[in-house]
Formats: sequence, C-alpha cells, structure tokens
Amino acid sequence: MQSAIEARSSGPLFGWKVAATSVAGQRHIQVDGPIAGRLLRERAHPSGSRLSLAGNRMAVAEPEFAFRMGRDIPPRQQAYTVDEVMTAIAHLHPSIEVPDSRYALFTSAGEAQIIADNACAHEFVLGDAAPQAWRNVDLSTHRVQGRVSGTARSYARDGSGAAVLGSPLVELVWLVNELSSLGITLQRDQVVATGACTVPLEVEAGDQVIADFGALGAVSVSFRE
Repeated sequence: MQSAIEARSSGPLFGWKVAATSVAGQRHIQVDGPIAGRLLRERAHPSGSRLSLAGNRMAVAEPEFAFRMGRDIPPRQQAYTVDEVMTAIAHLHPSIEVPDSRYALFTSAGEAQIIADNACAHEFVLGDAAPQAWRNVDLSTHRVQGRVSGTARSYARDGSGAAVLGSPLVELVWLVNELSSLGITLQRDQVVATGACTVPLEVEAGDQVIADFGALGAVSVSFRE
C-alpha cells in the first residue's frame, strides 16, 4: 500500500523517514518499534518555507537529523554496519518534519494501517548541509532546540540525538537494513529523516518554528491556515 503512494508521486522519491523512534512515540501510536515511510518530492521544501496546516490532524513540527546519501546502498543478505553506512553518507542536514495522518484516530489505528498511511509522512523541510566536521561530533549527545514563536504564545523545547533510540546513526542503519530486507535500494541523493529529537512541537496557523542544531546549522518553517 505504501509503495502505491510512491507510484502516484509527481517525481522521483525524495527519501525516507523513520517514525516511532522513541519508546514514548511507539506507545503513542501503539507500535512495537520503528517504522519507515516515504518522503515524497512534492512534499519536500527548503528552509524558510510557509506551509498550510489546513486539515492537519497532528499539527506538530519535529526537529530531526537528516542524512543525504552519497551512493546507492543495495539490498544484501548480510546486515550493514554503522561504519559501512557512514561511508555512504554525503551530508548531514538539520530538518523539520510536519507529519499528518489520514486516520482521525491515528493513535489507535494499528501498526499495519500506520505503515500503509506512509508512517504519517506529510511535509518535510530541509536545511542547508552541515559542515563536514559533523563526522567528528557525537550526535547522540548533540543538543537541539526547537523554538515556536506565535501570535498568542512562544515556547522552546530542548532535545538531543539520544532521543531517537540512542543516536540518529542507529536509526539510519536501521532504515538501511529494513529497506535491504525488503529488496529496496537506498539510492544516491535520497534523504533520510531519522526521527524527532525533541518532544514534538505543537503548532498552529501564524506560528514560526526554528530548529537550532548549534554548530550544525538551523532550519525554519512557518504556518498558515
């Protein structure tokens, strides 16, 4: 079902997302572990974009570490290691995912239905590539702050790479091996979003969100009805 969504997209697949990357997130949507979804090219936007929240049942923004691949990673029987996947990464990017679901009661829809619903993939905002010195950074401890500025209230939430089951690289390797088990190649230039590294930020029309990754850069998005 999810691959049928990709087939109806207007362009080549932009990349992949990993959902339910924390124990709290898994409990929230009642799944047993991470799940993968497709990022559609027509739903990918540059930093500073202004997006509509019309009809969005989830109404949250999620700061995420994202990786752009520098070469294909084809399926194979043996699992890929962190070191192997690291050599295939071209760039790290700060990003913001704005998920949504076709299910009104998405928290109780069930794992199969959420996978068919593209793991709640919807809009995706990609920031500029981080300096290559990111390769020397412990992403599990790297601090991330999400800030929401609105007409009625403003707030901030702190997080780190540890929020995504210990490290964004762990989630990237999980995605690589999940695709491999399904006979799918993670392709050169595709982007992988590795999950929310802060508690999701509730948003409404008129809000601006800035996800600040410190020395690794920042990314922003604003919302309208």
